[in-house]
Amino acid sequence: MAEMESEQGNVAVAVDHRTEIMEGLARAYNMELETVMSYLSNSINLDGVRAEEIKDALEQDVDAELGHARKLGKRIHVLGGTVPGSKELSFDQDSLQPNHDSTDVASVIHGVIDAENAACVHYQRMIELCDGIDYVTQEMCIELLQDEQEHRREFQGFLKEYERGR
Repeated sequence: MAEMESEQGNVAVAVDHRTEIMEGLARAYNMELETVMSYLSNSINLDGVRAEEIKDALEQDVDAELGHARKLGKRIHVLGGTVPGSKELSFDQDSLQPNHDSTDVASVIHGVIDAENAACVHYQRMIELCDGIDYVTQEMCIELLQDEQEHRREFQGFLKEYERGR
């Protein structure tokens, strides 16, 4: 618990931050698993010649996002928490839900960008929350933020190219 104490050594503050950090880690774990499911379904459902590169990128990102979930789960466990099971998870990635039009590549790209934006916002919040309190979790969140920013940039590039081709 020493790594979770505040600079003032105030245990009550440390406990409050520990709870917030654990909740933030659980939320990030949830978000990563939701992204895995959404990327997987979209990588399978998309059709068309112009969809192939997006499908390939999504397939690769499934592994990356699953890796993020594993890191988050391990950190939750190390901090003494319990990694959430399926009944504890809730999902809200509306823009990444599979579209009945399997050739609507643009909506998938927009959905990926939305998901990556949400992840970046969450990891930035976690970095700030952990500052001066839990450097290990903070460093992990910095690495995850970098990965999410790279994924977002990749799909922003796809969107530019895709919209230019129309």
